[in-house]
This record gives sequence, structure tokens and C-alpha cells, in this order.
Amino acid sequence: MTETEALPGRSREVMAVLPGLMLAMILAMLDNMIVGTAMPRIVGELGGLAHLSWVVTAYVLGTTVSTPIWGKIGDLYGRKTIFLASIGIFMLGSALCGMAGSDLLGGTADGMAQLIGFRALQGLGAGGLMVNAMAIIGDLVPPRERGRYQGIMAAMMSLAMVAGPLVGGFITDHLDWRWAFYVNLPIGAIAFVWLVARLHLPKYRTEHRIDWWGAALLTVGITALVLITTWGGNQYDWGSWQILGLVAVAVVSLAIFIPVQRKVAEPIMPLHVFRNRNFTLISLIGFLLGFAMFGAINFLPLFQQTVQGASATNSGLLLLPMMAAMMVVSLFVGQFITKTGKYKAFPVIGGVIMAVGMWLLSLQDVNTTRWQTGIFIAVLGLGMGFLMQTTMLIAQNSVEQKDLGVASSASTFFRSIGGSFGVSLFGAIFNHNLTNHLTEKLGPQAAKMVEGGGGRLDPAALAKLPAQVRTGFLESLAGSVSSIFVWAILFAVAVPVLAAFVKQVPLRGGPASGGGPQDGDSAKETAIVGAFE
Repeated sequence: MTETEALPGRSREVMAVLPGLMLAMILAMLDNMIVGTAMPRIVGELGGLAHLSWVVTAYVLGTTVSTPIWGKIGDLYGRKTIFLASIGIFMLGSALCGMAGSDLLGGTADGMAQLIGFRALQGLGAGGLMVNAMAIIGDLVPPRERGRYQGIMAAMMSLAMVAGPLVGGFITDHLDWRWAFYVNLPIGAIAFVWLVARLHLPKYRTEHRIDWWGAALLTVGITALVLITTWGGNQYDWGSWQILGLVAVAVVSLAIFIPVQRKVAEPIMPLHVFRNRNFTLISLIGFLLGFAMFGAINFLPLFQQTVQGASATNSGLLLLPMMAAMMVVSLFVGQFITKTGKYKAFPVIGGVIMAVGMWLLSLQDVNTTRWQTGIFIAVLGLGMGFLMQTTMLIAQNSVEQKDLGVASSASTFFRSIGGSFGVSLFGAIFNHNLTNHLTEKLGPQAAKMVEGGGGRLDPAALAKLPAQVRTGFLESLAGSVSSIFVWAILFAVAVPVLAAFVKQVPLRGGPASGGGPQDGDSAKETAIVGAFE
């Protein structure tokens, strides 16, 4: 059967479940963008400006440490039940985040700590949303066709990234910020019901066990590394016993993790997949992509709302150029890959453009206009559009079908861990630079406003300051945000360098692999992949 003959039936099968998959993925993307827009208002009510980055870090860290577990248990036991469970956990975390600091949970005194903890729980659920959605597409569609559907999903993700700031801005301006989390509940419920009714995948039974030791060691090691990047040089000196102790914990846990992965029957992250050059390269690229992208753009709403004076709703609109550029490029790339099977050039092009976008954003100061920022982030969006789905596609095409969940989770994992490190490191840099700038411009008393977690600095509070003091704050904030993008350039420029070494391997399911969409059986795919390893 040829690819053209098999496509209509396969398309109907995939399109029946695609809305549910997209809604689940949109949950994760929408939430991050909504919360980013609402953060100045959240900090204004709960306090803790110095801990702002932890609201993002806790979520990304929860996503990072749970992603490999979700991918592996999906491979072992079938993805439908596991996928539904991740949606349920995400919805529970969203509901609790919305209640953080409320009278029901003891008031605002511990509100920020509660929010950080509940965001971690929400992240645990989010870890299963992206990886299982991508893996389910991988179960239903061979790689040659996958570009079409992943292009659609990437475009929908871009649309969610556009809608997120708009919804977040509307909620922040007209409703309580808690609705930034409650809005996830109806969307999650629709996705849950749709997938229960429409998604039909075989149920697997296995006598193997989950690699809980490996999962625990990985969680401890990654958490220690994130705490090092967050606290080092900021809350604790680099030579303090706290930082040195965390370094020891990270080194020991990750050193033990490697031999454990070699011995267990079902490792949480099988090391044999890294023998494939493309898989290793694309994992490193994903790490750098997450580091530069997620670590930096989380601070854009803060810059737009405080320095440029945009309302929460307008700050969402100001992100539109980035999302629109990303959506258009993602659709183009998906269609091009499906038609030609060629993908090697896209990560290189995307990496170069992303680095240029980061450089442009590093030039911002208090005099940067909104339309200039729009051009800068549009350039960044172009680069992201070339990279986002291509990295996942290359990762999935580099492994056997039985390791598809592992490949999807590993690709998401390295991007998430990069984002986690980026958010924590850039958050520490931001706080350190902001304190230094405020001390230099306004004296140590002003700097204390962002120390100790008590700062309630938001646009409304800034507007009430005397003109000279407000100018000093705005200049300090602008300089601190710009310094983040300077650091992001260092990581972004490494992406095209690594991508240049990616090998063009024919995508399975197309003419180069000698078959059509029905070539997805494990034995044939094993043989095809093995020929290129």
C-alpha cells in the first residue's frame, strides 16, 4: 500500500483524537503564558519579589523531573490511562494554585510559599501532557507523516502562546489573578472527556518494574543543580557549606544514576539511545533551546508592564509578533518536511535567528519603544518556529518504535531542564543585578525592597513613587532584564554550531525507507534505525 493510499484512513484516525491532544498541550502552554502576565499582580498581593523566579522554577522543575517517568510508564502500560492521569494531576495543581494565600489556606502570610509548592505539583502533571501527546502522535503516525501533524500542533501551541498573555492580561486587569489558574479547569475537563471517548490505544501489560531508584536519583540530582543555580552567589556565597553540600549531592546522585541505568531491566532513561549521534546532539540542542528561550522570555512581561508601562492585557498583545512568527514558520516547516523529508537545515537556521533575537533584546533600555520590542521578539519567534517541532521529530526518528516514549520524554526533559536552569540562573542574575543597580542609583534602602522576599513592587506601586525615585527603579529594572538576554546569547549561539553536525537520516514511513505509513511495526523500524546507527 502506498503512502497516498493509506493516508486518508490514517488521517481520520488521527484527526479524531487531535483536538483532545491539542487541548491537553495547550493547557501547559497556556498556563505558563497566563501566569507570566499575571506575575506582577501576584507579587503585588502575595509579596516576595525576590522569589518571583521560583514560581516559574517550581513548575518547570516539577515538569522536568516527572517527564522521564511519564514517558517510561506510558511505554510500559499504554499511554491513554497515563495521559488522563497527568491531566487530572495538572487540574488538581491548578485548583490549589488558585487558592494559594486565600483565607481558606491561612491568608497571604504564607501565600507565596504555598503558590510555589502548588506550582511544583502542577508541573508534575504538566510533565505528562507534552511528552504523552507527542508519543501518542508517534504511535499513530510514522515519522515521514509526522511533520504535518506536529506542524499543526506547533501552530496550536503558538496560538496558545498568543492567547495566554491575552487571557492572562484580561484576567489580571478585570478579574482576580486566581482565575489565571482556575481557567485551566474547564479546558482540562473538556480534554479529559474528549480523550476518554475518542482515544483508542492498545493496553499493554508487562512484568517489568518502573525504575524508581533511577527516577529518585535523577530527581535529587536535578533538584540540587537547580538549587545551586538559584542560590549560588545570591542567597548563599558560592563557597558556603550550603552550595558545596548541594554540589556534593548533585555529583553523587548523578554518578550513581549512570550505573543504575545500565543494570536495571527498564531504565528510566536508557543510555543506549545516546549512542545515536543525532539523538545526543538534538538532546543538547533542546537543553540550550530551553535554557535560552524559557529562561529569558519569562521576564518580558515584567519589562513591558513596569518599564514600558503596558497594562497586563497590552503586554499580552505585545507578545503577538513573536507568537505569530513562530506559528507561521512552524506550519511551513511541518509541510516542507512532510513533502521532502529534509530537516537538517532547520535547526541551524533557527539557532542563528534565535541568537540574533536575543542580541536585539539585550539592547533594550528605558527608552526602548513597544514597537521596537515587537520587532525584536518577532525575530526570536522566527528562530523558535524553525526549532520547536524539528528537535522532537529528529529525536523520535533516531530511536526504535519501542523507545518512542523515551525519545519523546528525553527531548522534552532536556528542553525542560534547560528551561529550569535558565529560569533559576537568570532569576538569580536578575535579583543580583537589580540589587546592585538600586544600591548604586538610590542607596541600600531601596535595594532592600527586593531582598528577603518582602518586596511588593508592581506597576501600581511604582506609579506612586516620586519621579526621580521611579526613574531610578525603571532604569534598574531595564538594565537587569537586558543583562538576562546578554547571558542568553551565550547559550543561543551554541545551537547552530551543534545543529551543523546533525546527520540527515531518511524519515521512516516515506519513500526513502521503502514503505508507507503502515511501516510502523517494531521489527521493521528497528531494522531501519539500526542501519543508520
